[in-house]
Amino acid sequence: MTESYRLQTVDGIGRVPKHIWDSLANPGWQVADHGRISPKEGTDVAAFNPFTSHDFLRVCESSGCVSSKAGWLPHHLVLEDGTGATAGVVPAYLKGHSFGEYVFDHSWADAYERMGGSYYPKLQVSVPFTPATGPRLLTADGEARAALGRGIAMVADHLSLSSAHVTFANETDVDTLQTEGFLLRLDQQFHFENKGYDSYDQFLGELASRKRKALKRERRDALAPGIEIEWVTGSDLTEAHWDAFFAFYMDTGSRKWGRPYLNRTFFSQVSDAMSERILLVMAKREGRYIAGALNFIGSDRLYGRNWGCIEDHPFLHFEVCYHQAIDFAIHRKLAIVEAGAQGEHKLARGYLPVTTRSAHYLPDAKFRRAVAHYLEQERLAVLETADAFAAQGPFRRGDLLQDD
Repeated sequence: MTESYRLQTVDGIGRVPKHIWDSLANPGWQVADHGRISPKEGTDVAAFNPFTSHDFLRVCESSGCVSSKAGWLPHHLVLEDGTGATAGVVPAYLKGHSFGEYVFDHSWADAYERMGGSYYPKLQVSVPFTPATGPRLLTADGEARAALGRGIAMVADHLSLSSAHVTFANETDVDTLQTEGFLLRLDQQFHFENKGYDSYDQFLGELASRKRKALKRERRDALAPGIEIEWVTGSDLTEAHWDAFFAFYMDTGSRKWGRPYLNRTFFSQVSDAMSERILLVMAKREGRYIAGALNFIGSDRLYGRNWGCIEDHPFLHFEVCYHQAIDFAIHRKLAIVEAGAQGEHKLARGYLPVTTRSAHYLPDAKFRRAVAHYLEQERLAVLETADAFAAQGPFRRGDLLQDD
């Protein structure tokens, strides 16, 4: 660690004042009540990321979703410069398992334990339960960023941990971490890019005729049983909405994962703290809500997060989660829709493959060599798969421009 810096860890985000954390997580942005944001005058700002905000991370902790009992023990890094001012922070957790991360390392844990080691606890640098790319070394200063990267490794060494993992990090942070000796891992998501469309129909006009007709039919069939769609955001969000959505979330999540990560308190608290950064897409039939999708709103993109339903209808999931997200992004002039982890079915609906990155510190030399070899092969496979998916996209190209 550079002599001009001092590193400490804190056991909760409340140990760092909100205005300090937010100035480092989203520099140049002012964050007001209920998540209202505005760029500071005369400041060239990067995109605002709602998940690294103090509000979101605080709610994860205050709701009990992040706690020692849940296997997420807050262990945030705080970097001070020579004057005692906070120069950077890192959202970090001591993890007793590998759930809620969406970068799967269960096979690594198994291999390390067969080698005679104990994989858990490990240090996890991430936003809990949120597979969305963003900054992880929260600072605008390049030297401080490098110091934070070294600091993550120092904490892992000091606590004799098997590993440290920085997941869904942006390219700048990953480049810094690789310089500090972290291993690179690639994965893939599917994102929609809004090319300045005025309407969903204008977007459809860029698709091959067969794909365009299929999506029109899919959207029509999804709403055929008399289903209506509502967008609910800001002050319109009520506890009744969250009661309904939580029932969807628990019903679907319990069948898919066995134990959903978020509790009812989380939704009330995040709504109170960040209602202006939230979009609920709710489906209603015969006066009763039957399905919904939770999205968070950044300055330039929409992040799809959770979905659930209590009635099954053909194509309703695609309508509520993907088509409505595109509609909202076009309406709000947002550049990107990130539709969450995995899901090759998103490709046919206008979401194209995008590479995601994580960085991993493994102090055990033998284990590191084995994982490095695996990651080299995995990276090639991810890139080849992305190329193949891109070629299968629904957009017109080449001689298909005359397919009508």
